Amino acid sequence: MCHNNRMEPTDYLPIDCNLYSEYECAIVQHQRLQLAWRDDEGMVHLEIITPLDLQTRSREEYLLVSDARQLVREIRLDRILRHAVIRD
Repeated sequence: MCHNNRMEPTDYLPIDCNLYSEYECAIVQHQRLQLAWRDDEGMVHLEIITPLDLQTRSREEYLLVSDARQLVREIRLDRILRHAVIRD
């Protein structure tokens, strides 16, 4: 397989640095979040998740999360609609 050095175009819209920092803090402090986001098909999800890590791939940023069933998934940061920290 041949790869060129050109980056594929993306419709990703970078998020605000303060918001990125909030996700970093939630990861470090092991906080659960109520998260609303839109998936690739446009469906809106609202779940309580545990954020695990932030990742960048192909100029797009993702939040790696674990849900209530312990399933791990990636959510593109610019598709997150809102979040709130769950206070136990």
